[in-house]
Amino acid sequence: MTRVAANRPASTRQASRSGSKETVCRVPKQRSIRTYRAALEFLNARTDYEKMVRVGYNHTNFNLSRMLRILAALGNPHKKIKTVHVAGTKGKGSTCHMVAAMLQNAGYRTGLYTSPHIVDLRERIAIDGELIAESEFTRLMAKLAPVVYRMQRDEPTFFEILTAAAFLHFASRKVDIAVIETGLGGRLDSTNVIKPEACGIVSISYDHMAQLGNTLEKIAEEKAGIFKPGVPAISAPQVPAVKRVLRKVAERVGCPLRFIGEDIEFSYRFECSRVSGPHTRVCMATPTTRFDHLRVPLLGEHQAHNCGVALGLIDALRQRGWMIDEQDAIDGLAKVRVQGRLELIRDMPRTIVDAAHNAASVGALMRAVGQNITYDSMVVIFGCCQDKDIDGMLQQLQLGADKVIFTSSGTPRSADPHELHTRFVEKSQKMAQVGETLEEAYQIACKSVTREDLICITGSVYLVGLAKRLQAAGKLG
Repeated sequence: MTRVAANRPASTRQASRSGSKETVCRVPKQRSIRTYRAALEFLNARTDYEKMVRVGYNHTNFNLSRMLRILAALGNPHKKIKTVHVAGTKGKGSTCHMVAAMLQNAGYRTGLYTSPHIVDLRERIAIDGELIAESEFTRLMAKLAPVVYRMQRDEPTFFEILTAAAFLHFASRKVDIAVIETGLGGRLDSTNVIKPEACGIVSISYDHMAQLGNTLEKIAEEKAGIFKPGVPAISAPQVPAVKRVLRKVAERVGCPLRFIGEDIEFSYRFECSRVSGPHTRVCMATPTTRFDHLRVPLLGEHQAHNCGVALGLIDALRQRGWMIDEQDAIDGLAKVRVQGRLELIRDMPRTIVDAAHNAASVGALMRAVGQNITYDSMVVIFGCCQDKDIDGMLQQLQLGADKVIFTSSGTPRSADPHELHTRFVEKSQKMAQVGETLEEAYQIACKSVTREDLICITGSVYLVGLAKRLQAAGKLG
Protein backbone atom coordinates (compact mmCIF):
# COMPACT_ATOMS: atom_id res chain seq x y z
CA MET A 1 0.00 0.00 0.00
CA THR A 2 1.32 3.47 -0.92
CA ARG A 3 1.69 5.59 2.17
CA VAL A 4 1.18 9.34 2.14
CA ALA A 5 4.30 11.28 3.02
CA ALA A 6 2.25 14.09 4.55
CA ASN A 7 1.21 11.67 7.26
CA ARG A 8 4.82 11.22 8.34
CA PRO A 9 6.31 14.45 9.69
CA ALA A 10 10.09 14.37 9.68
CA SER A 11 13.05 16.71 10.12
CA THR A 12 14.96 15.52 7.09
CA ARG A 13 16.44 17.87 4.56
CA GLN A 14 16.91 17.09 0.87
CA ALA A 15 19.14 19.21 -1.37
CA SER A 16 20.29 19.05 -4.96
CA ARG A 17 22.80 21.28 -6.72
CA SER A 18 22.50 22.73 -10.21
CA GLY A 19 25.52 24.91 -10.91
CA SER A 20 25.81 27.38 -8.06
CA LYS A 21 22.13 27.13 -7.02
CA GLU A 22 20.80 24.89 -4.28
CA THR A 23 17.19 23.68 -4.16
CA VAL A 24 16.04 22.80 -0.66
CA CYS A 25 12.89 20.84 0.19
CA ARG A 26 11.94 21.16 3.83
CA VAL A 27 9.65 18.68 5.55
CA PRO A 28 7.73 19.93 8.62
CA LYS A 29 9.46 19.12 11.88
CA GLN A 30 8.02 16.66 14.33
CA ARG A 31 5.49 18.42 16.54
CA SER A 32 5.68 17.96 20.27
CA ILE A 33 2.56 16.48 21.83
CA ARG A 34 1.55 18.50 24.87
CA THR A 35 -2.23 18.68 24.60
CA TYR A 36 -5.04 16.19 24.07
CA ARG A 37 -5.88 17.88 20.79
CA ALA A 38 -2.31 17.44 19.57
CA ALA A 39 -2.42 13.79 20.64
CA LEU A 40 -5.58 13.23 18.59
CA GLU A 41 -4.08 15.04 15.60
CA PHE A 42 -0.98 12.84 15.78
CA LEU A 43 -3.05 9.65 15.94
CA ASN A 44 -5.56 10.68 13.27
CA ALA A 45 -2.72 11.45 10.85
CA ARG A 46 -1.85 7.74 10.72
CA THR A 47 -3.34 5.24 8.30
CA ASP A 48 -6.75 4.26 9.66
CA TYR A 49 -8.20 1.16 8.01
CA GLU A 50 -11.50 1.67 9.83
CA LYS A 51 -12.17 4.67 7.58
CA MET A 52 -10.94 3.17 4.30
CA VAL A 53 -13.24 1.64 1.68
CA ARG A 54 -10.83 -0.99 0.39
CA VAL A 55 -8.11 -2.53 2.51
CA GLY A 56 -5.85 -5.34 1.36
CA TYR A 57 -5.61 -8.10 3.94
CA ASN A 58 -1.92 -8.88 3.65
CA HIS A 59 1.33 -8.79 5.60
CA THR A 60 2.07 -5.26 4.41
CA ASN A 61 -1.09 -3.76 5.87
CA PHE A 62 -1.57 -6.20 8.75
CA ASN A 63 1.81 -7.09 10.13
CA LEU A 64 2.43 -8.54 13.58
CA SER A 65 6.19 -8.10 13.21
CA ARG A 66 5.64 -4.35 12.95
CA MET A 67 3.46 -4.46 16.05
CA LEU A 68 6.13 -6.43 17.89
CA ARG A 69 8.78 -3.86 16.92
CA ILE A 70 6.65 -1.07 18.36
CA LEU A 71 6.15 -2.97 21.60
CA ALA A 72 9.83 -3.92 21.85
CA ALA A 73 10.77 -0.24 21.63
CA LEU A 74 8.36 0.42 24.50
CA GLY A 75 9.71 -2.34 26.74
CA ASN A 76 7.15 -5.01 25.75
CA PRO A 77 4.28 -3.85 27.97
CA HIS A 78 2.01 -6.62 26.61
CA LYS A 79 4.22 -9.18 28.37
CA LYS A 80 3.73 -7.49 31.73
CA ILE A 81 -0.03 -8.03 31.95
CA LYS A 82 -2.39 -11.00 32.12
CA THR A 83 -5.10 -10.98 29.49
CA VAL A 84 -8.30 -12.51 28.15
CA HIS A 85 -8.67 -12.39 24.34
CA VAL A 86 -12.01 -12.35 22.48
CA ALA A 87 -12.64 -12.72 18.73
CA GLY A 88 -15.64 -13.44 16.51
CA THR A 89 -18.13 -11.58 14.35
CA LYS A 90 -21.12 -10.62 16.47
CA GLY A 91 -20.99 -9.81 20.18
CA LYS A 92 -17.28 -9.32 20.94
CA GLY A 93 -17.75 -5.98 22.66
CA SER A 94 -20.71 -7.08 24.77
CA THR A 95 -18.88 -10.23 25.84
CA CYS A 96 -15.75 -8.28 26.79
CA HIS A 97 -17.79 -5.86 28.89
CA MET A 98 -19.45 -8.74 30.74
CA VAL A 99 -16.14 -10.50 31.47
CA ALA A 100 -14.52 -7.25 32.63
CA ALA A 101 -17.44 -6.41 34.93
CA MET A 102 -17.32 -9.81 36.60
CA LEU A 103 -13.56 -9.66 37.10
CA GLN A 104 -13.74 -6.14 38.48
CA ASN A 105 -16.46 -7.08 40.95
CA ALA A 106 -14.36 -10.06 42.04
CA GLY A 107 -11.73 -7.59 43.22
CA TYR A 108 -9.33 -7.54 40.28
CA ARG A 109 -8.05 -4.31 38.77
CA THR A 110 -9.34 -4.88 35.24
CA GLY A 111 -8.39 -3.28 31.94
CA LEU A 112 -10.74 -3.28 28.94
CA TYR A 113 -9.73 -2.64 25.32
CA THR A 114 -12.52 -2.57 22.73
CA SER A 115 -13.22 -1.10 19.31
CA PRO A 116 -14.59 0.85 17.63
CA HIS A 117 -15.85 3.61 19.89
CA ILE A 118 -19.33 5.09 19.75
CA VAL A 119 -18.74 8.76 20.67
CA ASP A 120 -15.40 9.25 22.44
CA LEU A 121 -12.14 7.63 21.35
CA ARG A 122 -11.26 7.11 25.02
CA GLU A 123 -14.08 4.54 25.28
CA ARG A 124 -11.66 2.03 23.79
CA ILE A 125 -9.28 2.03 26.78
CA ALA A 126 -10.66 1.74 30.30
CA ILE A 127 -9.68 0.44 33.73
CA ASP A 128 -12.39 -0.63 36.17
CA GLY A 129 -14.98 1.07 34.01
CA GLU A 130 -13.17 4.43 33.94
CA LEU A 131 -12.11 5.78 30.55
CA ILE A 132 -8.48 6.70 30.11
CA ALA A 133 -7.94 10.34 31.12
CA GLU A 134 -7.17 12.89 28.41
CA SER A 135 -3.92 13.76 30.18
CA GLU A 136 -2.85 10.10 30.30
CA PHE A 137 -3.76 9.57 26.65
CA THR A 138 -1.69 12.63 25.75
CA ARG A 139 1.28 11.31 27.73
CA LEU A 140 1.09 7.95 25.97
CA MET A 141 0.92 9.51 22.49
CA ALA A 142 3.96 11.66 23.36
CA LYS A 143 5.81 8.51 24.37
CA LEU A 144 4.77 6.65 21.24
CA ALA A 145 5.50 9.47 18.78
CA PRO A 146 9.32 9.04 18.64
CA VAL A 147 8.87 5.31 18.04
CA VAL A 148 6.41 5.96 15.22
CA TYR A 149 8.62 8.58 13.58
CA ARG A 150 11.61 6.22 13.62
CA MET A 151 9.51 3.67 11.70
CA GLN A 152 8.72 5.94 8.74
CA ARG A 153 9.58 3.29 6.15
CA ASP A 154 7.06 0.92 7.72
CA GLU A 155 4.80 3.31 9.57
CA PRO A 156 2.50 1.97 12.29
CA THR A 157 -1.23 2.33 11.73
CA PHE A 158 -3.89 4.08 13.81
CA PHE A 159 -5.03 0.80 15.35
CA GLU A 160 -1.50 -0.44 16.06
CA ILE A 161 -0.63 2.76 17.88
CA LEU A 162 -3.86 2.69 19.87
CA THR A 163 -3.32 -0.97 20.79
CA ALA A 164 0.21 -0.24 21.95
CA ALA A 165 -1.13 2.67 24.01
CA ALA A 166 -3.64 0.36 25.67
CA PHE A 167 -0.93 -2.13 26.62
CA LEU A 168 1.24 0.70 27.97
CA HIS A 169 -1.65 2.10 30.00
CA PHE A 170 -2.57 -1.26 31.49
CA ALA A 171 1.05 -2.08 32.33
CA SER A 172 1.81 1.31 33.89
CA ARG A 173 -1.36 1.14 36.00
CA LYS A 174 -0.49 -2.43 36.99
CA VAL A 175 -3.82 -4.02 36.14
CA ASP A 176 -4.33 -7.57 37.38
CA ILE A 177 -5.85 -8.59 34.06
CA ALA A 178 -7.04 -6.95 30.84
CA VAL A 179 -9.85 -8.05 28.56
CA ILE A 180 -8.83 -7.50 24.92
CA GLU A 181 -11.18 -7.43 21.92
CA THR A 182 -9.75 -8.11 18.47
CA GLY A 183 -10.18 -5.43 15.85
CA LEU A 184 -10.37 -7.33 12.56
CA GLY A 185 -10.15 -11.10 12.19
CA GLY A 186 -7.70 -12.59 14.65
CA ARG A 187 -4.65 -14.16 13.02
CA LEU A 188 -3.12 -10.87 11.83
CA ASP A 189 -4.91 -8.56 14.22
CA SER A 190 -2.68 -6.16 16.14
CA THR A 191 -3.92 -7.55 19.46
CA ASN A 192 -2.71 -11.05 18.58
CA VAL A 193 0.69 -10.54 20.19
CA ILE A 194 -0.51 -11.64 23.62
CA LYS A 195 -0.59 -15.06 25.21
CA PRO A 196 -3.81 -14.84 27.19
CA GLU A 197 -5.07 -16.74 30.18
CA ALA A 198 -8.13 -17.72 28.13
CA CYS A 199 -9.70 -16.78 24.83
CA GLY A 200 -13.29 -16.58 23.64
CA ILE A 201 -14.96 -16.93 20.25
CA VAL A 202 -18.40 -15.37 19.86
CA SER A 203 -20.80 -16.09 17.00
CA ILE A 204 -19.07 -16.18 13.59
CA SER A 205 -20.96 -14.98 10.53
CA TYR A 206 -20.32 -13.09 7.31
CA ASP A 207 -18.49 -9.78 7.71
CA HIS A 208 -15.34 -8.14 6.31
CA MET A 209 -15.43 -10.74 3.55
CA ALA A 210 -13.05 -8.77 1.32
CA GLN A 211 -10.38 -9.22 3.97
CA LEU A 212 -11.23 -12.47 5.75
CA GLY A 213 -12.69 -14.55 2.91
CA ASN A 214 -16.06 -15.15 1.30
CA THR A 215 -16.85 -18.41 3.09
CA LEU A 216 -17.61 -19.05 6.74
CA GLU A 217 -14.78 -21.59 6.82
CA LYS A 218 -12.20 -18.99 5.76
CA ILE A 219 -13.57 -16.42 8.18
CA ALA A 220 -13.52 -18.96 11.02
CA GLU A 221 -9.91 -19.89 10.31
CA GLU A 222 -8.87 -16.24 10.58
CA LYS A 223 -10.77 -15.82 13.86
CA ALA A 224 -9.23 -19.02 15.23
CA GLY A 225 -5.83 -17.41 14.70
CA ILE A 226 -6.00 -16.23 18.33
CA PHE A 227 -5.77 -19.83 19.62
CA LYS A 228 -2.55 -20.51 21.54
CA PRO A 229 -0.97 -23.77 22.77
CA GLY A 230 -2.33 -24.76 26.15
CA VAL A 231 -4.62 -21.72 26.43
CA PRO A 232 -8.27 -22.69 27.02
CA ALA A 233 -10.80 -21.39 24.50
CA ILE A 234 -14.55 -21.00 24.94
CA SER A 235 -16.82 -20.72 21.90
CA ALA A 236 -20.44 -19.77 21.42
CA PRO A 237 -22.58 -22.27 19.49
CA GLN A 238 -21.56 -22.21 15.84
CA VAL A 239 -22.93 -23.58 12.58
CA PRO A 240 -21.41 -26.99 11.67
CA ALA A 241 -18.97 -25.61 9.07
CA VAL A 242 -17.53 -23.10 11.54
CA LYS A 243 -17.41 -25.64 14.35
CA ARG A 244 -15.37 -28.04 12.23
CA VAL A 245 -12.81 -25.37 11.40
CA LEU A 246 -12.48 -24.20 15.00
CA ARG A 247 -11.97 -27.75 16.26
CA LYS A 248 -9.44 -28.46 13.52
CA VAL A 249 -7.38 -25.34 14.28
CA ALA A 250 -7.58 -25.93 18.03
CA GLU A 251 -6.33 -29.50 17.64
CA ARG A 252 -3.49 -28.39 15.38
CA VAL A 253 -2.42 -25.64 17.79
CA GLY A 254 -2.90 -27.64 20.96
CA CYS A 255 -5.62 -25.38 22.33
CA PRO A 256 -8.27 -26.97 24.60
CA LEU A 257 -11.55 -25.79 23.04
CA ARG A 258 -15.02 -26.07 24.57
CA PHE A 259 -18.38 -25.05 23.08
CA ILE A 260 -21.13 -23.80 25.36
CA GLY A 261 -24.23 -25.95 25.02
CA GLU A 262 -22.12 -28.92 23.95
CA ASP A 263 -18.92 -29.33 25.98
CA ILE A 264 -20.28 -26.98 28.65
CA GLU A 265 -23.79 -27.46 30.00
CA PHE A 266 -25.70 -24.33 29.00
CA SER A 267 -29.30 -23.27 28.46
CA TYR A 268 -31.32 -20.08 28.25
CA ARG A 269 -34.93 -19.00 28.19
CA PHE A 270 -36.85 -15.83 27.44
CA GLU A 271 -39.37 -14.68 30.03
CA CYS A 272 -41.39 -11.65 31.04
CA SER A 273 -42.36 -10.62 34.55
CA ARG A 274 -44.22 -7.68 36.04
CA VAL A 275 -41.13 -6.61 38.00
CA SER A 276 -38.33 -7.24 35.49
CA GLY A 277 -40.19 -6.94 32.20
CA PRO A 278 -38.99 -8.98 29.20
CA HIS A 279 -35.53 -10.50 29.66
CA THR A 280 -33.43 -13.63 29.11
CA ARG A 281 -32.06 -15.96 31.79
CA VAL A 282 -29.18 -18.40 31.42
CA CYS A 283 -27.88 -21.46 33.26
CA MET A 284 -24.33 -22.79 32.96
CA ALA A 285 -22.62 -25.64 34.79
CA THR A 286 -19.15 -27.19 34.73
CA PRO A 287 -17.40 -29.45 37.26
CA THR A 288 -15.99 -26.32 38.95
CA THR A 289 -18.61 -23.60 38.42
CA ARG A 290 -22.38 -23.32 38.46
CA PHE A 291 -24.59 -20.37 37.50
CA ASP A 292 -28.35 -20.85 37.71
CA HIS A 293 -31.05 -18.64 36.18
CA LEU A 294 -28.89 -15.55 35.80
CA ARG A 295 -30.53 -12.59 34.17
CA VAL A 296 -28.65 -11.48 31.05
CA PRO A 297 -27.94 -7.78 31.58
CA LEU A 298 -28.29 -6.86 27.88
CA LEU A 299 -31.47 -7.24 25.84
CA GLY A 300 -31.80 -9.72 23.00
CA GLU A 301 -31.71 -13.48 22.61
CA HIS A 302 -28.28 -13.22 20.98
CA GLN A 303 -26.91 -11.75 24.21
CA ALA A 304 -27.64 -15.07 25.95
CA HIS A 305 -24.87 -16.73 23.94
CA ASN A 306 -22.53 -13.81 24.56
CA CYS A 307 -23.26 -14.14 28.27
CA GLY A 308 -22.61 -17.88 28.05
CA VAL A 309 -19.16 -17.26 26.54
CA ALA A 310 -18.41 -14.67 29.24
CA LEU A 311 -19.41 -17.12 32.00
CA GLY A 312 -17.37 -19.85 30.31
CA LEU A 313 -14.32 -17.57 30.34
CA ILE A 314 -14.81 -16.91 34.04
CA ASP A 315 -14.92 -20.68 34.61
CA ALA A 316 -11.75 -21.14 32.52
CA LEU A 317 -9.97 -18.54 34.67
CA ARG A 318 -11.16 -20.23 37.85
CA GLN A 319 -9.74 -23.51 36.58
CA ARG A 320 -6.40 -21.75 36.03
CA GLY A 321 -6.29 -20.61 39.64
CA TRP A 322 -7.98 -17.22 39.54
CA MET A 323 -9.96 -16.66 42.73
CA ILE A 324 -13.36 -15.55 41.48
CA ASP A 325 -16.28 -15.98 43.83
CA GLU A 326 -19.43 -17.01 41.95
CA GLN A 327 -21.65 -14.50 43.75
CA ASP A 328 -19.16 -11.70 43.05
CA ALA A 329 -19.30 -12.63 39.37
CA ILE A 330 -23.11 -12.68 39.43
CA ASP A 331 -23.28 -9.26 41.08
CA GLY A 332 -20.75 -7.86 38.61
CA LEU A 333 -22.69 -9.20 35.64
CA ALA A 334 -25.84 -7.44 36.84
CA LYS A 335 -24.04 -4.06 36.63
CA VAL A 336 -23.19 -4.31 32.92
CA ARG A 337 -24.41 -1.49 30.70
CA VAL A 338 -23.09 -1.07 27.16
CA GLN A 339 -23.98 1.97 25.09
CA GLY A 340 -25.16 1.50 21.54
CA ARG A 341 -26.94 -1.80 22.23
CA LEU A 342 -30.73 -1.35 22.13
CA GLU A 343 -30.13 1.98 23.86
CA LEU A 344 -33.00 4.41 24.36
CA ILE A 345 -31.74 7.92 23.55
CA ARG A 346 -35.05 9.78 23.40
CA ASP A 347 -38.50 9.33 24.95
CA MET A 348 -40.63 11.43 22.58
CA PRO A 349 -40.69 10.09 20.00
CA ARG A 350 -39.28 6.85 21.41
CA THR A 351 -35.90 6.43 19.73
CA ILE A 352 -33.42 3.62 20.17
CA VAL A 353 -29.99 3.07 18.65
CA ASP A 354 -28.20 -0.20 18.05
CA ALA A 355 -24.78 -0.74 16.47
CA ALA A 356 -25.91 -3.68 14.31
CA HIS A 357 -23.34 -3.59 11.50
CA ASN A 358 -23.73 -6.89 9.65
CA ALA A 359 -26.56 -9.14 8.48
CA ALA A 360 -26.54 -11.40 11.53
CA SER A 361 -26.58 -8.41 13.88
CA VAL A 362 -29.47 -6.74 12.05
CA GLY A 363 -31.45 -9.99 12.22
CA ALA A 364 -30.73 -10.29 15.94
CA LEU A 365 -31.78 -6.66 16.43
CA MET A 366 -35.13 -7.16 14.68
CA ARG A 367 -35.87 -10.18 16.87
CA ALA A 368 -34.73 -8.42 20.04
CA VAL A 369 -36.91 -5.37 19.40
CA GLY A 370 -39.92 -7.61 18.76
CA GLN A 371 -39.33 -9.53 21.98
CA ASN A 372 -38.48 -6.70 24.33
CA ILE A 373 -40.21 -3.50 23.19
CA THR A 374 -43.92 -2.86 22.78
CA TYR A 375 -44.83 -0.65 19.82
CA ASP A 376 -47.42 -0.27 17.06
CA SER A 377 -45.02 0.23 14.15
CA MET A 378 -41.28 0.71 13.80
CA VAL A 379 -39.53 3.16 11.51
CA VAL A 380 -35.88 2.24 10.95
CA ILE A 381 -33.28 4.81 9.96
CA PHE A 382 -30.57 2.79 8.27
CA GLY A 383 -27.10 3.60 6.99
CA CYS A 384 -24.22 1.18 6.50
CA CYS A 385 -20.75 0.94 5.00
CA GLN A 386 -20.41 -0.09 1.38
CA ASP A 387 -18.07 -3.01 2.10
CA LYS A 388 -20.73 -4.85 4.12
CA ASP A 389 -23.06 -7.68 3.08
CA ILE A 390 -25.68 -5.14 2.06
CA ASP A 391 -28.16 -7.59 0.53
CA GLY A 392 -28.01 -9.71 3.66
CA MET A 393 -28.61 -6.68 5.88
CA LEU A 394 -31.53 -5.47 3.77
CA GLN A 395 -33.07 -8.94 3.82
CA GLN A 396 -33.02 -8.95 7.63
CA LEU A 397 -34.20 -5.36 7.81
CA GLN A 398 -37.46 -6.01 5.99
CA LEU A 399 -38.39 -8.74 8.47
CA GLY A 400 -38.91 -6.23 11.29
CA ALA A 401 -39.17 -2.70 9.93
CA ASP A 402 -42.52 -1.23 8.91
CA LYS A 403 -40.81 1.65 7.14
CA VAL A 404 -37.16 2.33 6.34
CA ILE A 405 -35.45 5.67 5.81
CA PHE A 406 -32.00 5.29 4.27
CA THR A 407 -29.23 7.76 5.01
CA SER A 408 -25.45 8.11 5.00
CA SER A 409 -23.54 6.36 7.76
CA GLY A 410 -21.41 9.49 8.09
CA THR A 411 -18.04 8.10 6.94
CA PRO A 412 -16.10 7.88 3.64
CA ARG A 413 -17.03 4.16 3.60
CA SER A 414 -20.74 4.94 3.63
CA ALA A 415 -22.99 3.22 1.11
CA ASP A 416 -25.02 5.57 -1.09
CA PRO A 417 -28.47 5.85 0.55
CA HIS A 418 -30.13 6.11 -2.86
CA GLU A 419 -28.55 2.83 -3.92
CA LEU A 420 -29.66 1.24 -0.63
CA HIS A 421 -33.19 2.47 -1.30
CA THR A 422 -33.19 1.05 -4.84
CA ARG A 423 -31.93 -2.34 -3.70
CA PHE A 424 -34.42 -2.46 -0.84
CA VAL A 425 -37.54 -1.67 -2.89
CA GLU A 426 -36.52 -4.38 -5.36
CA LYS A 427 -36.76 -6.91 -2.54
CA SER A 428 -39.54 -5.56 -0.34
CA GLN A 429 -43.01 -4.04 -0.44
CA LYS A 430 -42.27 -2.02 2.70
CA MET A 431 -42.36 1.78 2.58
CA ALA A 432 -38.95 3.40 2.11
CA GLN A 433 -37.51 6.88 1.70
CA VAL A 434 -34.12 8.61 1.61
CA GLY A 435 -32.78 11.29 3.94
CA GLU A 436 -29.51 12.76 2.73
CA THR A 437 -28.33 13.34 6.29
CA LEU A 438 -29.24 11.77 9.62
CA GLU A 439 -30.93 15.02 10.68
CA GLU A 440 -33.11 14.97 7.56
CA ALA A 441 -33.85 11.25 7.95
CA TYR A 442 -34.87 11.78 11.58
CA GLN A 443 -37.20 14.65 10.66
CA ILE A 444 -38.90 12.38 8.12
CA ALA A 445 -39.20 9.64 10.74
CA CYS A 446 -40.71 12.00 13.33
CA LYS A 447 -43.46 12.95 10.88
CA SER A 448 -44.21 9.25 10.32
CA VAL A 449 -44.72 8.09 13.91
CA THR A 450 -47.32 8.38 16.63
CA ARG A 451 -46.92 8.12 20.40
CA GLU A 452 -47.02 4.32 20.34
CA ASP A 453 -44.52 3.91 17.49
CA LEU A 454 -40.75 3.42 17.61
CA ILE A 455 -37.80 4.87 15.73
CA CYS A 456 -34.68 2.69 15.48
CA ILE A 457 -31.35 4.04 14.19
CA THR A 458 -28.98 1.28 13.10
CA GLY A 459 -26.72 -0.24 10.43
CA SER A 460 -23.40 1.29 11.45
CA VAL A 461 -21.45 2.05 14.61
CA TYR A 462 -20.62 5.43 13.09
CA LEU A 463 -24.30 6.25 12.50
CA VAL A 464 -25.12 5.35 16.11
CA GLY A 465 -22.29 7.56 17.34
CA LEU A 466 -23.51 10.44 15.18
CA ALA A 467 -27.05 10.02 16.54
CA LYS A 468 -25.83 10.15 20.14
CA ARG A 469 -23.69 13.24 19.47
CA LEU A 470 -26.57 15.05 17.76
CA GLN A 471 -28.95 14.14 20.56
CA ALA A 472 -26.49 15.35 23.20
CA ALA A 473 -26.14 18.64 21.32
CA GLY A 474 -29.92 19.03 20.96
CA LYS A 475 -29.71 18.79 17.18
CA LEU A 476 -31.63 15.56 16.62
CA GLY A 477 -35.20 16.40 15.65
